[in-house]
Amino acid sequence: MKKTMMVAALAGVFATAAQAQSSVTLFGLIDAGVTYTNNQSGHSTWQQTSGTVNGSRWGLRGGEDLGGGLKAIFTLENGFSINNGAAGQNNRLFGRQAFVGLASDQFGSVTLGRQYDSVIDFVAPISLVASPYGGTITAHPFDNDNLNNTIRINNSVKYTSANYGGLKFGALYGFSNTAGEFANNRAYSAGGSYRFGGLNVALGYLQLNNDINNLATSTNSPGAVTGSLPFTAGTQRTFGGGVGYTLGPVTAGIVYTQTNLSNALGGSIGAAQAGTAAPVRLRANSARLQNIEGNVRYALTPMVTLAGSYTYTRTNFGAGENPNYNQVNLQAQYAMSKRTSVYLQGDWQHVSSNPYGFGAHLNGLSGASSTQDQVAVSTGLRHTF
Repeated sequence: MKKTMMVAALAGVFATAAQAQSSVTLFGLIDAGVTYTNNQSGHSTWQQTSGTVNGSRWGLRGGEDLGGGLKAIFTLENGFSINNGAAGQNNRLFGRQAFVGLASDQFGSVTLGRQYDSVIDFVAPISLVASPYGGTITAHPFDNDNLNNTIRINNSVKYTSANYGGLKFGALYGFSNTAGEFANNRAYSAGGSYRFGGLNVALGYLQLNNDINNLATSTNSPGAVTGSLPFTAGTQRTFGGGVGYTLGPVTAGIVYTQTNLSNALGGSIGAAQAGTAAPVRLRANSARLQNIEGNVRYALTPMVTLAGSYTYTRTNFGAGENPNYNQVNLQAQYAMSKRTSVYLQGDWQHVSSNPYGFGAHLNGLSGASSTQDQVAVSTGLRHTF
């Protein structure tokens, strides 16, 4: 009897120990607020908004210790609208991220699934676009450099290195998954960053290959890039870099990105992005957009943070269609706790050198302005778990 009880007790201990080698964490963020816009399609609007700063999401993240510094890891992350509960990312169950892989303390990780590219991983953290101090509405026009995650890469294999004295690097390849079309609707990306004290320096590159005559936009397509894309063009190349520095309560950053479109003749910018009644046809075989962002945030107190950024975007769409965008973003945030904060944010965009009448359009709003200016003021509540 005593032996039986001892065996049962030991079995329980070993089961508990084995269970302790694995973990699954539920995480998420909810961002809800009210936004006033001076002009959307010629009218001012008051709207209850979801994800004005950071997209609402929930997810599962887990790992299993395999021994010797090796782990099995996974992430499943769903985006949704707090306004109506609808799933985001074209109604995907786990549209933000879905991947599984192996991670080594010494060598880094290899993961497979729907994932972010290297520009997002390394350059975006220096921008206010990827932070809770600016976020979605501060994205560069059309999110042309993807710092706000408009594009995720399906069918991707991704390597991310370990941290080697502040140096990290990585690369990604997204397969077309279509027989006989290896180079069509594929993607690849690479980048890296170096951190030393308060300094952060980063570089990133992303390339998307598509056939504009057969562009896969359906979520059922097997390609690497699917969904609603800002541009239709044969090839999209985006590269960028940034330098950030933190000194006491102040963090400042400068980010430069450039997006080049080639084999673009006959391609377009979607009407929703361009702020016109119909998609804007690209007038040359190539097009280019350059963004320069300067940003700063200041922790006024442990609870109050002030932040702001200015972005200048220079475009060249051909045939004199070269609008320039100026955007100013300001935010004040009050942390009610470690997980809950309220914010007040103002954003202004102005389009100059604009003979074709592009309407200003702040990212994330439901409509473009009928003029070259658009102003939005938002107040909201963010809660993380």
